[in-house]
Amino acid sequence: MPKLKTKSGVKKRFKLTATGKIKAGVAGKRHRLLSHNAKYIRQNRGTKVMSEADAKIIKIFMPYGLS
Repeated sequence: MPKLKTKSGVKKRFKLTATGKIKAGVAGKRHRLLSHNAKYIRQNRGTKVMSEADAKIIKIFMPYGLS
């Protein structure tokens, strides 16, 4: 069997934690931040761990994990 390819978008957008969970950048930080309050901007700083339902879909697109 040939090797399976990892989706290139998944390589760029997600990382694996040491316990195997998937973390990703938070959406809504690029522009139009004046219309959001300070709490929204502060809470969406950094990265978030994806939910189990989303992680299951993402792991299909990276058959051998991410290095």
